[in-house]
Amino acid sequence: MFELTGFQRDLLYVIAGTERPSGQEIKEIISKDVGEVNHGRLYPNLDALVEHGYVNKGQHDRRTNFYEISEDGKTAIRKRRGWENQHVDLDV
Repeated sequence: MFELTGFQRDLLYVIAGTERPSGQEIKEIISKDVGEVNHGRLYPNLDALVEHGYVNKGQHDRRTNFYEISEDGKTAIRKRRGWENQHVDLDV
């Protein structure tokens, strides 16, 4: 996941913790933590996660897409957490 931006990693975690969210749902969730996110920032970053194979994209209906974590995305999060735990002592 080192090729991802911090924002893309945050999006990946939001998707992993939500059941097939739409882009609008992701926008609402992430905006609570990072401030307002516009469509021009959100959707290209979601597309990048799909291109990397970390997220699958499907359709709820003709106008609404959903996103879900892929197996590669789950593996990437596990590896990232393992790497983080090697470098961070939470007992401080």
